[in-house]
Amino acid sequence: MSLNKNVGIITKVSGPLIVAKNMASVQVYDVVKVSDKKLTGEVIELRGDLASIQVYEETAGIGPGEPVYLTNQVLSVELGPGLIGSIFDGIQRPLEEIYKIDKKIIPAGIDIPALNYEKKWDFKPVAKIGDMLIGGDVFGLVDETKVVKHKIMVPPNISGKVVFIDSGLKTVTDTVLKLEDKNGKVHDVSMRQFWPVRKKRPYNKKISPNKPMITGQRVIDTLFPIAIGGVAAIPGPFGSGKTVVQHQLAKWSDADIIVYVGCGERGNEMTDVLMEFPELKDPKTGESLMERTILIANTSNMPVAAREASIYTGITIAEYYRDMGYKVALMADSTSRWAEALREMSSRLEEMPGEEGYPAYLSSRIAEFYERAGLVDVLGNRNEEGAVTVIGAVSPPGGDTSEPVSQATLRIVKVFWGLSAQLAYRRHFPAIDWLKSYSLYQSDMVGYFEDTVSPEWPILVNRVKTILQDESQLEEIVRLVGFDSLSKEDQVKMLVAQMIREDYLHQNAFDDVDTYSSTIKQFNMMKIILHWFDSAINALKNGVKYSDIELSKARDLIGRFKYILEANVDSEIIKLEKLINEEFNKGGNN
Repeated sequence: MSLNKNVGIITKVSGPLIVAKNMASVQVYDVVKVSDKKLTGEVIELRGDLASIQVYEETAGIGPGEPVYLTNQVLSVELGPGLIGSIFDGIQRPLEEIYKIDKKIIPAGIDIPALNYEKKWDFKPVAKIGDMLIGGDVFGLVDETKVVKHKIMVPPNISGKVVFIDSGLKTVTDTVLKLEDKNGKVHDVSMRQFWPVRKKRPYNKKISPNKPMITGQRVIDTLFPIAIGGVAAIPGPFGSGKTVVQHQLAKWSDADIIVYVGCGERGNEMTDVLMEFPELKDPKTGESLMERTILIANTSNMPVAAREASIYTGITIAEYYRDMGYKVALMADSTSRWAEALREMSSRLEEMPGEEGYPAYLSSRIAEFYERAGLVDVLGNRNEEGAVTVIGAVSPPGGDTSEPVSQATLRIVKVFWGLSAQLAYRRHFPAIDWLKSYSLYQSDMVGYFEDTVSPEWPILVNRVKTILQDESQLEEIVRLVGFDSLSKEDQVKMLVAQMIREDYLHQNAFDDVDTYSSTIKQFNMMKIILHWFDSAINALKNGVKYSDIELSKARDLIGRFKYILEANVDSEIIKLEKLINEEFNKGGNN
């Protein structure tokens, strides 16, 4: 990054916030280099020739009178082959490369390109001389990993006729394409692009989400589905399993690319992610999960200002892969830490505080971020769809979702997976509270499930929800006057609600079989539980005792059905249906 000769002078240092004078020529969001250590900072406020700069590195040892160097560039990310499998900090510095230089700390002012400029990629052109290309068109392919084909695209802001195209082993900085625009100017195009993190990448049009992102997690797919290109929030108190849910979604959801942003999380938790992801086998390909994953690590002990940048870095990279026509899932863990960074910087700027000290613009910043998700018709003449699905964890203090970050998030997102500490302490995973959670995509997804699974899907889902709602009301009666005061039908309903909770909604993430359930298996599990319920109610009417129903052998087998291999589901369902019919018919004859 070239430095401008115009130099500002530091007048005030307040933690990550620095005020400098002689800055009349800069603009808001320009990147600057602070002091002779060349610390990376970003201008966030201008007053006359005074600029307030948030510094993305530790400012210890910096004082008034030191220089501020201008770059006249905005904070941007570098996009191209080599992103997949990498681990970056909040401002896209490659942590693995930094580790080779210093194994203990990130050296102050270190400036390493995000992409490897020396590595050669086998560039295969798909355009030819004479072709007319516009922004977003694919002109070449590179095998980025064993599972991801990187599509090299024309940058959005240029177009023209191909006058030169290369092939073979090339670095990301080599010119591989030359375009002549309508004015006769020739543009050199390499395999890399730069894009400002705070600016949305363009697309042709946004499409209303119409398909669910299948996750293999029964409570999500059945009760609270998220659409491809949708937005979801996972609020929950400490220890309720937000990170584990996101790990499961990263591993099992039907997304092509995963971008995981650890924003202000505990260092040991982020270490677990960095250690586990390379070890995890991708169930779709059999390769390491890192072959389609990008990690952005910005832990709670890293400079607070970089937390804000990390979210934007992650979403910009996600949009880049979306533009190739991929389905990208972005996991932001957690947006509460990001909001805390906004609050800290706002207070240092002496802005008027809003609710609970958060800045007045908290809601609009959160909306800005989530609005960058979506299913789109990508740029160029490709007639191709790409999607960014955003799943943001929220960590409200004490699990209180009435606090500003949770409320601002809930106004934007369409899926709310409310985690319950009570369920987590009872070892119920995923600890998603089925009474508090909701999905506004459910009605849009009905057609998909009817076509691909069964026309009965919405009927079964509604019955399951009704039973769980009824159980919560019956529990109130039980607490007041005891279980025996319920009618026999209601006692059976409580029994089947327990089966739904323990045998269906509870899922063992560490069991090789139960960690993922296909929608066909989910449908069959619901169907057999409800068949048992209907048979039990009929048996009651035919004189069978409640105690005999409670001791049903089929009930025990249904409890173990989640551990049945997908290949054996159909045959086991037939056996179970036969057993239920025999049990209750025999009981009725007695």
